[in-house]
Amino acid sequence: MAGFLQMTLAFRKYLIIVLVPLLFLPLPLVVPTKEAQCGYVIIVMALFWCTEALPLAVTALFPVLLFPLMNIMDSTTVCREYLKDTNMLFIGGLLMAIAIENWHLHKRVALRVLLITGVRPALLLMGFMVVTAFLSMWISNTATTAMMVPIAQAVLEQLHKSEVESSTAGQASENINKAFELQEEPTKPESSKETEEKGNSHVLTVEEDRKKKENVLEEKHKKFCKGMSLCICYSASIGGIATLTGTTPNLVLQGQVDELFPNNGNIINFASWFSFAFPTMIVLLILAWIWLQILYLGFNFQKNFGCAANAAAKAKEQRAYDIIKEESKKLGSMKFAEIAVLILFILLVLLWFTRDPGFIPGWATVLFNKNNTSYVTDATVAIFISVLLFIIPSDISNNDRDKQQTGSKSKIRAPPPLLDWKVVHQKMPWNIVILLGGGFALAKGSEESGLSSWLGSKLTPLQHIPHPAIALLLCLLIATFTECTSNVATTTLFLPILASMAEAICLNPLYVMLPCTLSASLAFMLPVATPPNAIVFSYGQLKVIDMAKAGFVLNIIGVLTITLAINTWASSLFQLQTFPSWANRTGSCP
Repeated sequence: MAGFLQMTLAFRKYLIIVLVPLLFLPLPLVVPTKEAQCGYVIIVMALFWCTEALPLAVTALFPVLLFPLMNIMDSTTVCREYLKDTNMLFIGGLLMAIAIENWHLHKRVALRVLLITGVRPALLLMGFMVVTAFLSMWISNTATTAMMVPIAQAVLEQLHKSEVESSTAGQASENINKAFELQEEPTKPESSKETEEKGNSHVLTVEEDRKKKENVLEEKHKKFCKGMSLCICYSASIGGIATLTGTTPNLVLQGQVDELFPNNGNIINFASWFSFAFPTMIVLLILAWIWLQILYLGFNFQKNFGCAANAAAKAKEQRAYDIIKEESKKLGSMKFAEIAVLILFILLVLLWFTRDPGFIPGWATVLFNKNNTSYVTDATVAIFISVLLFIIPSDISNNDRDKQQTGSKSKIRAPPPLLDWKVVHQKMPWNIVILLGGGFALAKGSEESGLSSWLGSKLTPLQHIPHPAIALLLCLLIATFTECTSNVATTTLFLPILASMAEAICLNPLYVMLPCTLSASLAFMLPVATPPNAIVFSYGQLKVIDMAKAGFVLNIIGVLTITLAINTWASSLFQLQTFPSWANRTGSCP
């Protein structure tokens, strides 16, 4: 029996691949409608995504195979969905991120900020969270976490080492004082035995005290390491929500809104998303910092901020600070390549913000867009800057050029560009590009087959429930679902259904789509939930229960923060209290 179970477990992926399609095959056979056929494809893909029986990107290719076979869409139309404007924005944003990583610009920014915040426990925690969140807004949260954890480990090790040394020094001086006291006592013959016994018992007490103090310090160090590890992986996930390119679910939302509501007037762009998500990220980051501080540093805020610290504590902090300073020195002065990448990055962000800010006409509207048509989008800007990365050389000085002596002549080599395709090929996650495309193909298939309309009609009873309650319940559902499924797969599956539901009950689709997209990034409870969690867990300082305990409360805090955002500043920003004309496709809403 045990052997059979082991065999089943070993071959579980193959069993899922065979059994899932067979199990749900009666659905399209018994109900031979396009809606049922499209539903069958979505169910199979959803289960494959949840179990990861096949790689996520391979499952995302199913619409190319199944939609034409089921006469839902022709192959050309399906394939067109796999490389849309949103995918190009994703590729452009990633090329910039790869250039920043390639020239270690992110490490320089991280160390500079840590030198400003200092190494007092609460401020050190805040410093790492701010740096990680900021970097995660622009480069992948996996790369950010992978870079920040070793820096945190080095700083924590130095803090612990200094603490042990100062504690040992204090203990030694205390022992010397006690020894002097024993020597100064009169050594009368009758009391010599008592003195010896007293001395021995004192030695034992000192040894016990030393071990006790060592254990306390070790326990304190372990607790702080846990807090620091969690603060890095959590802030990587939180930081990604602030920008449109920060994490893939944000781009899924933009693509789905453009796909399902073509006349939306480019409502989700870089500037509008930032205005909504950045304040949400700040609030959530502060609350996460306070929660981790309470959980791992205790309620003594005066001690956490290093107020009234003694000279030994200050010396210990200085040694840890010197570690960060040393790491910063190793990087040397900024090279031409770093300066060029930094300028291009700032230019990219400025062009994104000013393209169509909303309150005034942007440069794209004035120069390029005609007849209310957006010819230039955020993707155009991203690709423009990406192309420059392949054109601009990484060095302009003659000194560092590679000269090769060949006989009497020297061969001069031109410097490489800021980015070359070999580096891109190694670091570009092409699987996510296909995964995004698979999501858009599913959304299009749901619309073409009539499944979206059918789902919408079945969800009309929800109009009797207050809208904030609907948003809150959906956020909790998505936050739970994303713990065991890829956040991209979660948003890909849920957003088209939510759009149909909103349309059916005459609710602004963004009122449910925006909070659910953010909730997909609240993967805080399990190591497998998201790559940053897995990276910090691999260092061996955390147990699953530690992550689950801290993450459960943070999930609740996250859902409440998102609910607050959607009912306050987002409401006025996107006019969420009104049902927009671009969402009224059926004409059934007033």
